[in-house]
Amino acid sequence: MTEGTDKKTSNFIRNIVDQDLSAGKTQQVHTRFPPEPNGYLHVGHAKSICLNFGLANDYRGICNLRFDDTNPSKEEQEYVDAIQADVKWLGFDWDDRLFFASDYFEQLYQYAEHLIVNGNAYVCHLDGEQMRSYRGTLTEPGKNSPYRDRTPDENLDLFRRMRAGEFEEGACVLRAKIDMSSPIIQMRDPAIYRIKKVHHHRTGDDWCIYPMYDFTHCISDALEGITHSICTLEFENHRPLYDWILDKLPVPCHPQQIEFARLNLTHTLMSKRKLLALVEEGHVAGWDDPRMPTIAGMRRRGYTPESLREFCERIGVAKADSTVDLPLLEFCVREDLNAHSPRVMAVLDPIKLVITNYPEDQVEELDAAYFQDNKAWGSRSVPFSRELWIERDDFREDNPKKWFRLAPGQEVRLKFAYYVTCQDFVKNEAGDVVEIHATYDPATRGGWSNDGRKVKGTLHWVSAAQALAAEVRLYDTLFLDPNPGSVKDVPLSEMINPDSLRVVQAWVEPSLAEVEAGHRVQFERTGYFCVDPDSKRGRPVFNRTVTLKDSWAKIEAKLNA
Repeated sequence: MTEGTDKKTSNFIRNIVDQDLSAGKTQQVHTRFPPEPNGYLHVGHAKSICLNFGLANDYRGICNLRFDDTNPSKEEQEYVDAIQADVKWLGFDWDDRLFFASDYFEQLYQYAEHLIVNGNAYVCHLDGEQMRSYRGTLTEPGKNSPYRDRTPDENLDLFRRMRAGEFEEGACVLRAKIDMSSPIIQMRDPAIYRIKKVHHHRTGDDWCIYPMYDFTHCISDALEGITHSICTLEFENHRPLYDWILDKLPVPCHPQQIEFARLNLTHTLMSKRKLLALVEEGHVAGWDDPRMPTIAGMRRRGYTPESLREFCERIGVAKADSTVDLPLLEFCVREDLNAHSPRVMAVLDPIKLVITNYPEDQVEELDAAYFQDNKAWGSRSVPFSRELWIERDDFREDNPKKWFRLAPGQEVRLKFAYYVTCQDFVKNEAGDVVEIHATYDPATRGGWSNDGRKVKGTLHWVSAAQALAAEVRLYDTLFLDPNPGSVKDVPLSEMINPDSLRVVQAWVEPSLAEVEAGHRVQFERTGYFCVDPDSKRGRPVFNRTVTLKDSWAKIEAKLNA
């Protein structure tokens, strides 16, 4: 069988795979996702995860998870654990194919010696600045290192002394011997091994030299039998080096490198270095801060794995770089949450509503469906009493045209409860309305009139005496500039949206007393929210995942008009 059954939208990578399968070049599709454990994964990595694991799933192939752990000074076990959790949360599994580049350190070293023995690598003592000056420019060729013509025996001896720890960091590197006049900068004798006397999170202090990414990656692919090595577009110029190294070594196979455009998202940074700076400088509360574009942050904010997979499917796979509007991601999240999030009531900016003709010590339990259009989801009981909390902006002192919420003399429906009519209101000394007085119609229990009377306004509410106090965190974009990655020479602190997080003290219905972290709901008329791990029993904390407003749907409507 050459293809999977539930194939998705075609793209240039799938076309290559189809051709390889049809020609018999590939028997079974074998991909890999190769993150560096130097930070948490972000939404751009989600695209790569979905592509690599998704491609293998669709073609009934296999996909490895392999950590490129060749830079121990920046790597931690915390990142290894977080990355595995993110991949599984997205819905993918590597079965027993969990690998580390450090698994191959001895083999990589032997392959480096093979290059040296065959005259294809040499030890160079130029320092970093000298190497840059020798490299040349895009319009001028580079110059040969004065150490380039050492004999294989001399280089082998020096390389073994590097491994033995005889040289200090920066004293020398092992370079591939290719062509200093190549029009491709990456082919001008790139470094393939450097000295780093740093403790490694897996191999301890066994090694003091570590292979470079370009050397490690292609050999690891070959050792694992990868058929299609899919990476982002910035590695396109590295492909000749990928092929050169494999052609010079007795590796078991020669995988095919294919590049695709990385994900760029408005109002979002995709640089792990800058994301780390946000964490270390205290601009966010950690890698899983819900404002971060990390998968952990999105999970904590309440995004679903289904919505992220749908987003990755919608944006597709292309060869040219482009930027995706953040509202498209929010649209995918909103669409998924709309189908699965129970509707509950919460008041984020409360003002008291007193129903003056309701018995003072009476409390009713009203039946409220979680989904009004689908009773199969069940219902809960919500208490109703004389004093309620409603949203402050649901009341106006005047009664303008097309105002269908509360105002003097205006009648509205309290959802699941009764029709009420505003009779009066109370102000404090500063002139602010602090309490609204209304009367209710007992004949409208359940929120419906039997006499044919209709109202256009429906308000959510909670009973003041039984409501739970809750902390609600309202999130906005972390950066003001739509393209923060292009902003140069500006401190991160000056780029951050001061309103990216606003915390309010709210009141929620008592049915939410026992909800656990990760539980997602829709607050009626407000948005979608997720219970944060900071919650305590009887004192929930909610993160706003996304608003009810769908700006992407409006954009699409305009485009299709």
